[in-house]
Parts: sequence; structure tokens; C-alpha cells
Amino acid sequence: MGSVSDNKRGKYGFLNSPNSNIQKRVRAKYPSVEKKSFRIGSLFSVGTGSLLKNDEQVPGDIPRVSVKTTENGILGFYDTKNNKNARHFKNVISVNFFGNAFYHPGKVSFDMKVHALQLPNHVFNKETGLYFTSLFNHCFNGQYSYGNQLSSSKLKKNDFEIEIPCYPDDTIAFDYIETLMSELELDRIKKLESYLNETGLNDYTLTQKEEDVILSFRQGKVKLSDFRMEDVFDWQPQKEINPRKLEELYDENSNVNPFYGQSTTNNGIISYEKLVGKVLNNTASKSTLLIHSNNQNVVYLDSPFYLKDGHGATSVIQSKNMNKLNSLFMMAIISRSVTKQFDYNNKATKIALKNMKIQLPVMNDGAIDYETMSTYAKAIEKLVIKNVVLWKDKYLNTAML
Repeated sequence: MGSVSDNKRGKYGFLNSPNSNIQKRVRAKYPSVEKKSFRIGSLFSVGTGSLLKNDEQVPGDIPRVSVKTTENGILGFYDTKNNKNARHFKNVISVNFFGNAFYHPGKVSFDMKVHALQLPNHVFNKETGLYFTSLFNHCFNGQYSYGNQLSSSKLKKNDFEIEIPCYPDDTIAFDYIETLMSELELDRIKKLESYLNETGLNDYTLTQKEEDVILSFRQGKVKLSDFRMEDVFDWQPQKEINPRKLEELYDENSNVNPFYGQSTTNNGIISYEKLVGKVLNNTASKSTLLIHSNNQNVVYLDSPFYLKDGHGATSVIQSKNMNKLNSLFMMAIISRSVTKQFDYNNKATKIALKNMKIQLPVMNDGAIDYETMSTYAKAIEKLVIKNVVLWKDKYLNTAML
């Protein structure tokens, strides 16, 4: 098969995966546990959300779960506690009509076409909630869209099956699941620690230059000017691939490279593939931005990549002045502009993007100040990493007690 991800992935995400060693170690503690297939509609209760009028969506503190595929599906926070038209759930897994699943430990309200899945005789905790959420995401992955939606009736009646660890009497091995998920989490945190140490990202102290740039932005002292996108970036020719042809394009001797689509999740990466060289983009590994016309998603990459056929719907842009840091700065500026100016019915076409104006920092002579952008992006990276490092240290200190 052409898809490396399919070859590595087991039936629904755990078997034959990079987690196999952890799974084997945990299973040794539970020798009687075996995976058994269950139909989702037979095992889970299935509810659904409701439509609220605009005047009912008063700001508050209860998360409102929509069909969004990002931010855990949360549209916003509203005062729906005493609203009889709102449908509330607690400690629940949401599945929207795209088949995207999210776990919600607290009280939430669900929008229309968002389905609520719960186990009648089990209260989810973090470990079991995330475990079943992962199973659902693998089960429904890529099957549903606007034109083919996942309904609550399909969830109840269709033969969707997932494999669940069970004891010989067919009771679900929740203790096994909790142990497995805890081991996986600890393993990921240790890998994060190693990555931060190897890359030097654990150093989150700002330099004087970085502090000065942040202060200048906050005080509005950075000079900005408008630029047409076409005057800043070069549009690159692109090689697109029909996903149905992945198998015939497979090349065992090729390197593994990301296959990008217009998804708003996983940084737009659909899978990782080994394909013939003629369909490979960005072979020089230059800093690159992808802008998707249909959903206005903007992605940064600096590696060779494959691109899903979208009839030219993705703009691939580069510049000789781009590096990772200033590219991330400009990506944020572009993303804010395209989401304001375009939508599905008014797409961010290449012609429209080339004429779109963005504001960038400039030097006294009016030239784009790429160094300031890089310095600011590095400072923000450190501020974000600081919270990650502190959280990681706290987690490991607690786990090791």
C-alpha cells in the first residue's frame, strides 16, 4: 500500500503502532485481557444537541460544543444553565457530523448535529474518556463530510464496531485502559522533555533584545506598512495528487514525506507517504506557507511534501527572505487577514491573495524588517515554551512521587 500511516496503524489506532511496546508491557500486567468487538450503537447511549436562536446565546461560562473541528469543538461560552431549549451533558464524548470526536469532562451544551456518547454504566475519567475518543476518531476518520453527514440514527443503527479491552466475562477492562493511558501520557512527557533538552527550547529566558521588541510592539512603537502579498512572496508551481492514485505512485525507495490536504487539523497533514519523486514539492526544503482557499487555513512547513489534488485551491508561497521565525510571524498576519476577508462562498483564490494587503514591520527606509519579525516570533516562542516546561516539570515531579 502507498500509505505509510495505514501500514503502521492497527485496526483503530493502537495495534501495530509506535505504542506497541507500551501496550505489551501493560498487557503483561493484565494477562486475561483480550480485545473484543462491540457495535457502538449497542454499547453507548446516543443523544444529540439542539439549535439556539441568536438572542439565546448570551455570554456565560458553559462551553457550547459545535461542529467545529478545532478547539475541542467549542464555539464559545454561554449562559445556558436555565435555558430549556439547550441540551446539556456532562462527562461526555461529542461526535459531530464530520465524525470528529472530543472528550468533555465538565458540563457542556451541544449544538445541532453534535452527538453525545456515554456509557450507561460507566462515568468517564480522563483516561477512559480520551481512550474511547481516540477509538471513535479512528473509526469515523475520513468517512463523513457536508454532503455525507454522520447522524445520530447512523450512530445508533449502523454497524460501527470498535475493539475494546475486556475480561473473559466480557466486562470492559477499565483498569487496563486507565493504566495504558497513564503509561502513554508519561511516555509522551518524557519524550517532550528529551526534545526540549536536545533543541535548547527548555531555555525560555528572554534576551534584552527580545524584551525590547516585545515592549515596542506593546507600546505601538513598531512602524508598520501595507504590502501587497504579490510584492512580498513568490507563488510556486505545485504538483498535486489524487489520493486514489497513492498506491500506484508508491516508491519503496523514497523518503517518507508529509501528504498535505486542506484539513484544519494535524497542521493539514493527511498522512505520511513514500511516493515517486516527480510528485514531490519543495525538494530544497525551503521555508514555505500553504494557504487553502476553501477554509482559509494557513500552514508553515520547511520540508519536501506531497499535495492533495484541490484543482489549484492551495497557494504555495515562498520568499528568499523567509526563515522559520519570520515565516511564523507572517503566517499569523496572513491568517488573520484571510479569515476576515474570505469564506467558503468567497474563496481566497490565488488572484485574490496576490492583491490582498498585509501589514508588516518596516525599517526607517521603508524596507520590510524581517529581523524584528524573527526576534518577536522567538520571544513569543519562549514565552509559550516557558509554560510548557513548567507544566512538564510539575507533571514529572508528581508522577515520580
